[in-house]
Amino acid sequence: MPDDAAAPDAAAAARAAAEEESAFSHPAVDPDRTAAYGDHPDQVIDFYVPRAETAADAGAPLVVLLHGGAWRAPYDRRHITPFADFLARRGFAVANVEYRHGSAVPAPDGAAPVAGRWPDTFDDVAAALDALPALVREVLPQADPRRTVVVGHSAGGQLALWAAARHVLPADAPWRLDGPAALRGVVALAPIADFAVSEKLEVCGGAAGQLLGGEEHFDVRQPYADPALLLPTGIATTLVQGRDDIDVPKAVAEAFADAAAKAGEMVGLTLLAEVGHFPLIDPAADACAVVAEEIAQLAW
Repeated sequence: MPDDAAAPDAAAAARAAAEEESAFSHPAVDPDRTAAYGDHPDQVIDFYVPRAETAADAGAPLVVLLHGGAWRAPYDRRHITPFADFLARRGFAVANVEYRHGSAVPAPDGAAPVAGRWPDTFDDVAAALDALPALVREVLPQADPRRTVVVGHSAGGQLALWAAARHVLPADAPWRLDGPAALRGVVALAPIADFAVSEKLEVCGGAAGQLLGGEEHFDVRQPYADPALLLPTGIATTLVQGRDDIDVPKAVAEAFADAAAKAGEMVGLTLLAEVGHFPLIDPAADACAVVAEEIAQLAW
């Protein structure tokens, strides 16, 4: 007979695997345009023209996508292109940002690749957002950059929250802005939004700690990268989280929301029942439509 105590974990793992398989089953969707924001091969942005003619005629809201993948090398922007196309078909203009996300340090034999590059990952996100207005004017005239919403999934959710918080970075941070970025808002999907809680729960194999360069650098670099320490931002922020997410548990999003409240800022937190990590970016899942509506509420 199966162990009753282990059964729920096995069932949750099976459902998570099925959700991931569904999300990755869609063929990649090529962009309408691609533009570089730097010299490195990963410093590019794919652009998707809004498919709804009325939205394009009026100037479509711009969704800036930051993909997830635990900041690790195997995951690039291609896996989120079906979601980018899904949003374009709903009338959004979409900018799908690539960035340096895999460590140049080889992983030990049999280990997962080391997460992120410090400071390259943050250099790239800052540079991409800074270059975006000019690139949009050049290659995506259908977009209205005055209605920009930054959207990120998982590790990309951390980067989306961080991109909206650059004006509250420490004064010596090279990415700091003098004032808030011109954003309508942020929608962070199952974000790695609180590094202390993420490390305690060993989210994605301790990816947040790896992103910061390991234990010896964690405390020094955390104030420059941890969204839970970069509050309040004054920018409308919504988190969408599956209640049954075993990759980035809801406790991480809840910790960020609590930190925001303590800082005097209310953020939206939408918890979806019977939803795990990947339905949020899976066009075949009902949760994906919920995400699109959350974006629309900020953008339109």
